[in-house]
Amino acid sequence: MPSTNDPRLTTVQCHDLTPVVTVHENPWFTVRRRGDFYTTEYSAADVIILPIVDQVAVVMVRVKRPVIADVTLELPAGSTQEDESPLQAAARELAEETGINITDLNRFVALPPIAGSPNRNPNLLNIFIVNITIDEYERKNPHDDEIAVVELFDMEDVSKLIYQGDIYVAVPVAVISRYIISRTYSDKNLVEKSP
Repeated sequence: MPSTNDPRLTTVQCHDLTPVVTVHENPWFTVRRRGDFYTTEYSAADVIILPIVDQVAVVMVRVKRPVIADVTLELPAGSTQEDESPLQAAARELAEETGINITDLNRFVALPPIAGSPNRNPNLLNIFIVNITIDEYERKNPHDDEIAVVELFDMEDVSKLIYQGDIYVAVPVAVISRYIISRTYSDKNLVEKSP
């Protein structure tokens, strides 16, 4: 299982795929041909946050996704900015997308990373879990314009929404499913820090 200090979180590791040719570059990402593969390499690390409320529910956001003409049910997520660490980005993205401001960074626990698209993006995704209380959820501030609405779902409902295809964006499905499986097996390594 990849660890939270896996070098693939920060740097491209596919050094044997040559030649390396830059096909396109902009401030957000670079498209490269590495051997026979085309990769999309982002200039910032990606983070996704699993906010768990009182150990029984998850905070999710409905994100406006014009490219697929939908408002998708997802977890808060985003990318690092300038000199920001993935941990700092997780706290900022949670506040921006849900209005829930957690200033104690020790409450965010890094989980093993996952690959979003291993043949196209050579970097892994940073995953953080944070326990929050129902009071913190209810005291949330306004969220940014990318988000249509912030919602709270109990775990049983989330499982049904995944099964029914209502939650269909791959990375949130993977993160939530891993969490549900961990609860089933009572893996003590995934027990989060309480507020």
